[in-house]
Amino acid sequence: MVQERPFPVERRLSAILAADVAGYSRLMHDDEEATHAKLTALFADAVVPAIAEHGGRIVKNTGDGFLAEFTSSVEAVRAAVQFQARIKELTIQEKEERCVAFRVGVNIGDVIVEAHDIFGDGVNIAARPEGIAEPGGICISSSAYDQVRGKVGVEFVDLGDQNFKNISRPVRTYAAIWDEPGPATRSHRTGSSALSPPRLSIVVLPFANLSGDPEQDYFIDGVAENLTTDLSRIGGLFVIARNSAFSYKGKAIDVRQVGRELNVRYVLGGSMQLSGKRLRVSVQLIDAESRKHLWAERFEKPVADLFDMQDEIVSRLANSFGAQLFVVEARKAERLRHPDAIDLFFQGIACFYKGPTLEHATRARGFFERALAIDPQGVGAAWALIGMANVDLTVGADLLTDERAALLSAAEANAIKARSLAPNIAAARLILALVYINTNRAAQGITECEQALALDRNLAYAHGVIGLAKFYMGRATETEGHVLEALRLSPRDLVANRLMRFVGMAKLQLGADAEAVSWLRRSIEANGTHPLAHFSLAAALGLLGALDEARTAAKAGFALNPSFTIRRLRAAKISDNPIYLAGQERLCEGMRVAGVPEG
Repeated sequence: MVQERPFPVERRLSAILAADVAGYSRLMHDDEEATHAKLTALFADAVVPAIAEHGGRIVKNTGDGFLAEFTSSVEAVRAAVQFQARIKELTIQEKEERCVAFRVGVNIGDVIVEAHDIFGDGVNIAARPEGIAEPGGICISSSAYDQVRGKVGVEFVDLGDQNFKNISRPVRTYAAIWDEPGPATRSHRTGSSALSPPRLSIVVLPFANLSGDPEQDYFIDGVAENLTTDLSRIGGLFVIARNSAFSYKGKAIDVRQVGRELNVRYVLGGSMQLSGKRLRVSVQLIDAESRKHLWAERFEKPVADLFDMQDEIVSRLANSFGAQLFVVEARKAERLRHPDAIDLFFQGIACFYKGPTLEHATRARGFFERALAIDPQGVGAAWALIGMANVDLTVGADLLTDERAALLSAAEANAIKARSLAPNIAAARLILALVYINTNRAAQGITECEQALALDRNLAYAHGVIGLAKFYMGRATETEGHVLEALRLSPRDLVANRLMRFVGMAKLQLGADAEAVSWLRRSIEANGTHPLAHFSLAAALGLLGALDEARTAAKAGFALNPSFTIRRLRAAKISDNPIYLAGQERLCEGMRVAGVPEG
């Protein structure tokens, strides 16, 4: 017998508008009363009149925002455009760091209706585009876009498919962009300008075919299309969808115009040529506003299997390009007077890349902590937590202090929080994998690496980390293969020196001391700021009997980590595998010969 519901459930198709205040926690932290007064005034002078004028109702206030329902998606977007323009007008004299600005999301969905609330997937989806909207901006789902296109006095840029937390399927999302006031905003005499491009935003333009053979277009277009897909898996990177990018195929390109039309900061272009059995690819990263070439690379390889070659080129480009973008954005962030959470994250990354010293680690962690205070929820918070976890992991794993256990515990907690906030960001899982590997849980670390690679198959470093895990599991013979795969995917990786050190350590465990010296020297040549590489090199040289060189290598290690001792290395208890422990004894013996103190 089917049980009857105790009361009927009312459902209807609605346009849902979700809005929140950008940086609300920071504003309230700085001045609660002033922020509350501004928000109340803007709500009364701009939000409420616009929603009423366009036939909507405010369902509920959420402290830092509100939820509204409309019978028409056109009216919902018109209301959003109107109150956003009015708020900009009312706050035009405010300092940037004190300005109250709403982010708005709009979706159409079937909702469950109660007297003072609405529920359902349609409501949840409306809140997700809101989270990626710029302050003062509007993002809408494809269901809303299909209804409002050409009807609301503003244009939209296609943000492509977005993967949102707790939403099982990707949501095609569009951002409003307007240069002149439309019908909904003209009554308030606003001069609202176009939305700023997202910081890490890019379009991959179709590659030029230099072969002179139209039959090769399919392959050349496939590389650009696959590169678009792979870059979209880089956490925090916004990539224009393939269909929008390919609308420029065969046209003369002005990168500044492309940047404005698609609302992106960077343009990736290139050319390909198949000549006999050789394939040549040239790629350039260009700043769309300044037209400055930021990075370029050329590839030339034999063509054995076109599709395997395509995958390799895409992987190489995705890794090289992803690292380059973070470096470029970090430099820009350093010049800002009033950085927001993402700017602070980039500054933390820039500081962290200078090398694993306590000074750099402390400064980097400060940037990440400030970013988290400004934006304690969502993807921004996830990246700040990843940054903090990475700093604590590095200081602990590189044995820079005696507080290793506490640091790795803090890193684990923050990595788990980041994974919970943004389960699709592979970097959170990679950091957690390294924590597990450094705390005698190598098998769990490999599992996390595999899950990270499932999210981002081009996450080169994850392959090397699997090799590190096998080293601690007493399977050092397998380490080199995993590292070589990582270096194949990302030969210019910013942390290639660490990958090389993993192989050097594995060679030491296997008793191949001369090979260990070779790998460790390559590691130091790639980046000489990591003290463990110098101490490991000193041990390998000591075991080979090259005492003067061993002492010189140890001296270089102490310049970076003056308090390092053999006791600290032993106390780490990274693994209890007997093969690893035997290799560690050889390492310690080599360090003693090189003059490293017992401690």
